[in-house]
Amino acid sequence: MAGEHNHNHAHTANKKVLLLSFVVITVYMIIEAFGGWMTNSLALLSDAGHMLSDSISLGVGLLALIFGAKSANYTKTYGYKRFEILAAVFNGVTLILIAGYIFYEAIGRFQHPPEVASSGMLIIASIGLLINILVAWLLMRGDTHENLNVRAAFLHVIGDLLGSVGAIIAALLIMFFDLGIADPIASVIVAVLVLVSGYRVTQESVHILMEGTPANVNVNEVISTIQSVEGVEGLHDLHVWSITSGQNALSCHITVDGQMTIQQSTFIQERIAHELEHQNINHVTVQIESNTTQHDASIICTHKEEVAHNHSH
Repeated sequence: MAGEHNHNHAHTANKKVLLLSFVVITVYMIIEAFGGWMTNSLALLSDAGHMLSDSISLGVGLLALIFGAKSANYTKTYGYKRFEILAAVFNGVTLILIAGYIFYEAIGRFQHPPEVASSGMLIIASIGLLINILVAWLLMRGDTHENLNVRAAFLHVIGDLLGSVGAIIAALLIMFFDLGIADPIASVIVAVLVLVSGYRVTQESVHILMEGTPANVNVNEVISTIQSVEGVEGLHDLHVWSITSGQNALSCHITVDGQMTIQQSTFIQERIAHELEHQNINHVTVQIESNTTQHDASIICTHKEEVAHNHSH
């Protein structure tokens, strides 16, 4: 199936970019931490700490994709695909915590600007900027639009890239104007951006865990599509959710003429599934019922005889 093939291809591409990005970031994080220790630069050590969070984010993201590819079994009928979303929650919360730590550190630096070896700081921060640009480019080759996990890792790296820019500007201001306060100012600006990114990733991840309606699915259009299929007389118990990033599912009950044959019912199910593929839904379950079947009230309940239908229970 084309949808499954495209998902597998995206999965493989995501795994490759995360692995390569993880190696590059981890190696330079060690170099930057050593450089910060050698130059006695707290800014570089702080940036190395930020890169450590990138490394952890990428490593967890990679593990999520590996675990997410494991086959479904009797105890986990959807497999381990939700592990990717749990990893995205972890990454989002980590971003928020990092932002909080940067704010905390910035307060101390506003009060007591540290002595920084600005020339060494400038060189290492500049190399760090190039490394982050490379890793951001690698991650953009993955699925940063649909896959929350890759997007979270990408936002980690963007935050660190901005951190490198801030470190470079601060180093220049310290070198030429002896403005030690430039370091905490740059840190606060970066912290705000990191906080916003972390909040968005966490919010989207929790929305998926709560089985909220996917952002790329319009429920009104879904209802209209199902109702427009010939033979469908009513619709209820409609649920749309994400199994994981880029994999949306739908289940619903439809009512049809009680005289309809099995072949006709099967055709209706296949028709609905085909139409919904064009609306970003690739896993469809449709239960067919006679138009005389009673059912409990639900959020979505439409029937041509709805006025006469009893929803009092």
